Amino acid sequence: MIIVGDGMGDFPVEEFHRKTPLQVAYHPNMDLIAERGKCGLLKTIPDGTPKGSDTANLSLLGYDPRQLNISRGPLEAASLGVKLDEDDIAIRCNLITEETGVLRDYSAGHIDSLEAKELIELVNDEFGVQGEIEFYNGVSYRHTLVLRGKKHSTQIECSPPHDVMGSLISEILIRPLSKEGKATAALLNDIIINSKKILTNHKINQKRLKNGEAVANMIWFWGAGRKPTMPTLWEKFRIQGAVISAVDLIKGIGHFAGMDVIDVPGATGLYDTNYEGKADYALNSLNYHDLVYVHVEAPDEAGHTGDFELKVKTIEDLDRRLIGRILRNIKEDYVISIVTDHFTPIKLRTHTTDPTPFAIHDSTEKEADNVKRFDESSVKSGFYGLVEGQNFMSLVLKR
Repeated sequence: MIIVGDGMGDFPVEEFHRKTPLQVAYHPNMDLIAERGKCGLLKTIPDGTPKGSDTANLSLLGYDPRQLNISRGPLEAASLGVKLDEDDIAIRCNLITEETGVLRDYSAGHIDSLEAKELIELVNDEFGVQGEIEFYNGVSYRHTLVLRGKKHSTQIECSPPHDVMGSLISEILIRPLSKEGKATAALLNDIIINSKKILTNHKINQKRLKNGEAVANMIWFWGAGRKPTMPTLWEKFRIQGAVISAVDLIKGIGHFAGMDVIDVPGATGLYDTNYEGKADYALNSLNYHDLVYVHVEAPDEAGHTGDFELKVKTIEDLDRRLIGRILRNIKEDYVISIVTDHFTPIKLRTHTTDPTPFAIHDSTEKEADNVKRFDESSVKSGFYGLVEGQNFMSLVLKR
């Protein structure tokens, strides 16, 4: 089993005695895995590749992102069950908060999924064209647009909204990378700008405004790409895998990797996710799969909002409510690993390429290194040292 605390890695924060959230948090179960196993650092984002969770999680599953032409949009479309033809383009679509021409919130205050569904349906009614421009509802602020047919292009440059908060919308609109991309960029920018006209006065946003919540008054596109081709985990390692996550991106990676995607009731991708349910479903999945990949988004979301205390809480919840429950109930011999896919520093509120901590414990082995605590600094003295991300799976599988 691999347990991923998305975005747990961080830098020391002056106001908290120059410690990271991992160093402040109480996480005895992560520490137990580190103490009984072997530790190290992973370079999950190769030089020259995007600093996204797609890149990092592909690395963790044994893929070299430099050899794959994969974008975020098609991965999320796959999770939603959207069928893509070779010429189709899938694009991530966020509900965001725009205020006086500035991108204020990449998630519209982590809008509720039911509210978001109604707003995306409105957007589809206004801008959708059956068989050509189609919007698909996802979870919370995360949705998908599909452009069908040959006339659209991926020769565009889009800004991930969590990387450009506080920027003027006019300065971060989609840019064509060539003449081929001009029409597609113009189409998408037109939808972005005009989405505000139909969303601002919707009853849901009027209610959110009245309650002091961030409004979802604009949409934002990024992560455009076509359907990828990649080998499955069975083809690479001869293993049957399952993935547990509330995030469409991770589910989509699992889909293309040939893994079973396990849905857990109450899994939200936020701080209120069903940790216990994820643990129970993961344990059950071990009865039918060689590998179970458990992904928890909450620490990453806390990093993007710049909330140190909340990030500490998500780490402690992950440790006590999920990892502790698994360790108490796991049967027979096992290999378990705790890892973070990338840093999402509180001060930066976006991803960085810094090497991330990991620990692997094999219950059949008594040999361990000298690491006693799981955090960014302690694992530096671990047995594995610095490892390229795509080699992590081979360490877990001992191949």
